[in-house]
Amino acid sequence: MLSNSLTELDRAHLIHPVSSYRSHEKAGVRVLKSAKGATLTDVSGRQLLDGFAGLWCVNAGYGQDSIIEAATRQLRELPYATGYFGLGSDPAIRLAARLAELAPGDLNHVYFTLGGSDAVDSTIRFIRYYYHAKGTPQKDQFISVECGYHGSSTTGSGLTALPTFHTGFGVPYSWQHKIPSHYAYRNPVGTHPQAIIAASVAALRAKIAELGADRIAAFYVEPIQGSGGILVPPPSWLKAMHAVCKAHDILFVADEVITGFGRVGPLFACEEDDIVPDLMTTAKGLTSGYVPMGAVLMSDRVYNTIADGAGKTAVGHGYTYSAHPVSAAVGLACLDLYENGLLKNGRKAGHRLMEGLRTLVDHPLVGDVRGRGMLAAIELVTDKECKTPLPAEADAARRIFDRAWDNGLVIRAFAQGVLGYAPPLCCTDAEIDGIIERTRTTLDQTLEDSDLRAAMKG
Repeated sequence: MLSNSLTELDRAHLIHPVSSYRSHEKAGVRVLKSAKGATLTDVSGRQLLDGFAGLWCVNAGYGQDSIIEAATRQLRELPYATGYFGLGSDPAIRLAARLAELAPGDLNHVYFTLGGSDAVDSTIRFIRYYYHAKGTPQKDQFISVECGYHGSSTTGSGLTALPTFHTGFGVPYSWQHKIPSHYAYRNPVGTHPQAIIAASVAALRAKIAELGADRIAAFYVEPIQGSGGILVPPPSWLKAMHAVCKAHDILFVADEVITGFGRVGPLFACEEDDIVPDLMTTAKGLTSGYVPMGAVLMSDRVYNTIADGAGKTAVGHGYTYSAHPVSAAVGLACLDLYENGLLKNGRKAGHRLMEGLRTLVDHPLVGDVRGRGMLAAIELVTDKECKTPLPAEADAARRIFDRAWDNGLVIRAFAQGVLGYAPPLCCTDAEIDGIIERTRTTLDQTLEDSDLRAAMKG
């Protein structure tokens, strides 16, 4: 009765993100009740392995007592403190200092947001201010990468390069430009790393030549493209793109909302790629999804230019909940967990995850297995040689998600058959093995679909 009541209330009132409203009303909601470690439990008592850490965010796993206690203590002591009027709170100040210490290079200045989308949106405002302060306001063109995701805010969604986030919203804007993705499995230049890097460098240089380096403000990129299908660039790709931007005086923005906080091994992916961006966005693993928070990390150069340009005038950008003390206390507790064994376990579990997924490469439907650490994908095809995507009528995103759910597994099922994995870093060997086995079962069941069979024969 409770479940039925919640389903009807949900249908009538709750708008779900990135969903077909009418389809959701018809299907009804799946209500989650509790969670512990890497296991979710729904209202019917069904237990599921969470192979996607909520929305790539519960890096620490569910039910971590130290995080819960930190939030509870802060709620009792000081549940809110504004950052306006020169005010602050102990946990927010300490978290900013700790992030600056842990981040690459001179990313020493931290602006806190509510999540990744408003972190990206904040960078756009900061970058525009930066160039006005430098006396070069004509540098107002922004470049990002096809298949990239940079949030769902009004301006950030235009940097995002996925059709769902553009259709019906009037974006991208005329000042937002794209270059092709490195997408190794489907790159026109083939799969050789150096060929892909050369093609991307050439595309970026061509776009700079087209627009004029004196007009380009910034280049945005994810170290690994997440919502575009977990697309992993070749080693040194990010470093090559960074070098092009540096040579042309273009700010380089690393979007580490997904890849940060141990998701791909180190605390930040940029460490492994050996670059120091001018700005870096983070969220998700910052608080492991326990409470909302994101952050923009800003280099000394960018910060000082803005600060000197403003002088005694206020920089007019702010949020009511920026540097929220409860979120900051949670962030500090998460960092403690990362540093005291969780990153190490994440690396071990990530190695096992990738090894396990690679055992599926011989499955008739599996065209590609890719990933880094605890961020991975399988791309399904009906013809391995031709890399033929699953037909639209296979309704892969819905069918595969439903099937995996029935098998006790939560994954991300993208359109046309890309399966995404981003489990909590706390996963045990048995849980990683369970993710692999339940995936195998789901693939075997999917192979029996008549429309897939027909496409494979055709």
